[in-house]
Amino acid sequence: MIIWVDADATPRPVREIIFRAALRLNLETVLVANHRISLPANNEYVRFVLVEHGFDVADHQIAAAAEADDVAITADIPLAADLVDKGVHVISPRGEIYDRENIRERLSVRDFMDSLRSTGVETGGPSAFGNREKQAFASALDRTLTKALRKARRTSRPSNSE
Repeated sequence: MIIWVDADATPRPVREIIFRAALRLNLETVLVANHRISLPANNEYVRFVLVEHGFDVADHQIAAAAEADDVAITADIPLAADLVDKGVHVISPRGEIYDRENIRERLSVRDFMDSLRSTGVETGGPSAFGNREKQAFASALDRTLTKALRKARRTSRPSNSE
């Protein structure tokens, strides 16, 4: 299992939570962005992939590389939808867990808001990122990693007939 981070817009406090989880659980973690991101010292589990500048280049890199049962952190709803379809566990930096039950609705809302903005309607943006969002993310990451690691252990155990 790999943790994939759409790092272009992931807040520093979220990255720090991810770094601690990677170290604590010995999980390979890959940050993908089109600009340099500072990595933690003494954490062999975290690496960085620099992609070219361009629309959705980091998203395409993550979508192509992530596999079922990996974990991804992204605020990009179309990327989240692609990843959920592949069986990847997806969390937003604000702690929302995307799954097959809710991703289509989120994608529809995102597309609707995008169409409103294209007609000139001011839709506002997300609220400021603060302690509440940081704690929601930490909790969602913990739940998601626990679930994914349990599943990985179940599928990697040899059967009794072997």
